[in-house]
Amino acid sequence: MRGDDQDTGALFSYVSCEARVPEDHPLRAIRAIVDEALEILSPAFERLYSKLGRPSIAPEKLLRALLLQAFYSIRSERQLIEQLDYNLLFRWFVGLSMDAPVWDATVFSKNRDRLIEGEIAARFLAAVLSQGRVKALLSDEHFSVDGTLIDAWASMKSFRPKEDTDEGDDPPGRNAERDFKGEKRSNESHASTSDPDAKLYRKGNGQSSRLCFMGHLLMENRNGLVVDAMLTRASGRAEREAALDMLERHQTRRRLTLGADKAYDVAEFVADLRRRKVTPHVAIDGHLTKTGKRRKTALDRRTTRHPGYAVSQRIRKRIEEGFGWIKTTGNLAKTRHRGLERVGWTFALTAAAYNLIRLPKLLEAPP
Repeated sequence: MRGDDQDTGALFSYVSCEARVPEDHPLRAIRAIVDEALEILSPAFERLYSKLGRPSIAPEKLLRALLLQAFYSIRSERQLIEQLDYNLLFRWFVGLSMDAPVWDATVFSKNRDRLIEGEIAARFLAAVLSQGRVKALLSDEHFSVDGTLIDAWASMKSFRPKEDTDEGDDPPGRNAERDFKGEKRSNESHASTSDPDAKLYRKGNGQSSRLCFMGHLLMENRNGLVVDAMLTRASGRAEREAALDMLERHQTRRRLTLGADKAYDVAEFVADLRRRKVTPHVAIDGHLTKTGKRRKTALDRRTTRHPGYAVSQRIRKRIEEGFGWIKTTGNLAKTRHRGLERVGWTFALTAAAYNLIRLPKLLEAPP
């Protein structure tokens, strides 16, 4: 018998969001890890907010919502707020009841800026990794490091001479023509008017230059989880300087190993690692120079003869999985924000989201 196409809306509903989420949904395991990390951060939240005035958006709810934005590749915070209005799964994860009103997108963004000032993203990443069951998955001796370019939210047409403040000669229109022919441009003489923190940089010879930042990850080698993330201005030395900064935060009394690609095969960097009692498991850069000679590597048989060196070279490539997820699913191939601080905060939170996606299966796996 054919059913009737009738509106089944009811005046009252006694079903909660909790009842509509399946017991085996992946977000349930993630929510448990997130809630434990947010409990650790509660004292930090207290210091960020005044005791007077009207209550703002709870920082716990705000962070859960931003994690959903990374999990489901939502392009903007305005679209995220729209989804929170009708998506029961999102409401459950954030902690909103069926009839709770959603926030205004502008108010949401202003409250997010408060968390940026408190460096909550980096603290959240550390809080996730500090949990006992997660800590058991991490290696405290073997790490890998790498960097990637994050395109800035700025047009090449905004890259102008620093002393050029007169824009009256530009043709009218939002996307006016700009002729760069014969103009020499560099970061010393030019800067973007849209995002002054973005730098002109190219990955290698034969590739185009673009306005970008440089994101860096430090990965432990046991399960390939990100243990540190930071963002810097793009430069030829940024990857090596960021690697040393992240190692300083994870230095222990035990001797560490650090896997890295050929860009880190520099005598100064290898010497800095050895002074810090870190074994440099860096890939050898032995390309031919313009004169036809083989480039001299900074490594020697003291390092490369050990089987651990080959293991590090094999495992270090897993760091690209993190970059791939952050730039595709996490929507950070091109940033949605401007400024080094704001983009860096988003990069760190997206790195934490990458860990959260992988943790449920790792925790379920037999030891």
